[in-house]
Amino acid sequence: MSSPDGKPADTIPKETEAQAAPGWRWYHKLWGVVLVVIYFELGVFLVAFPWSPYWPSNFFAWLSPEWREIWLNPYFRGAISGLGMTDIYLSFWEVFRLQRFSQPPAAPATADDGVSLQ
Repeated sequence: MSSPDGKPADTIPKETEAQAAPGWRWYHKLWGVVLVVIYFELGVFLVAFPWSPYWPSNFFAWLSPEWREIWLNPYFRGAISGLGMTDIYLSFWEVFRLQRFSQPPAAPATADDGVSLQ
């Protein structure tokens, strides 16, 4: 039996373990940290801003009178703050997920592992 390029099958180099399961790259780690920072900053902003004195005087509050009533409603402000709390929760969840970068990724199962691939 031969490979597609015409070489005998026994001379085809086998994949090394490093090729089969590359480690976490620096950009994976950086992206995780960036997500944590973005989620946390956005969450703090969304929790605090609806209750600040600047909330009634921004652009969206003056679009229409109907929109202004909704915009100044405490329930709407609370909903926006709740969205901010969700973002803060996601930032903490992502911090705990960053621990996955301290462990090497799991190598895919092969026939040599004694595990059935079916």
